Amino acid sequence: MGDLIGFLLWSVFELLFVFTGRLVIGFASGGRWRGERMQAKESRIHGPSGALSFKRDGQRVFTIAGLGIVGLSFYGLLALAFFWGVS
Repeated sequence: MGDLIGFLLWSVFELLFVFTGRLVIGFASGGRWRGERMQAKESRIHGPSGALSFKRDGQRVFTIAGLGIVGLSFYGLLALAFFWGVS
């Protein structure tokens, strides 16, 4: 039972990181870059294996793993700024 709850919590956090990464990428690039759709699996067709981003039709596309890293980094920087401001 504990494994199932852990898996569900990690899935929720992963979705949160991916959607946050998608928002950060879109905002930071002014819409020139975009994130890969969850069901599309574009990276398997158009990107190299293990890539965090690739170019498709002249537009930079971040993979699901790349979006997760961007989202996690955003929350890490947010926590760092919060704790630096509190101290």
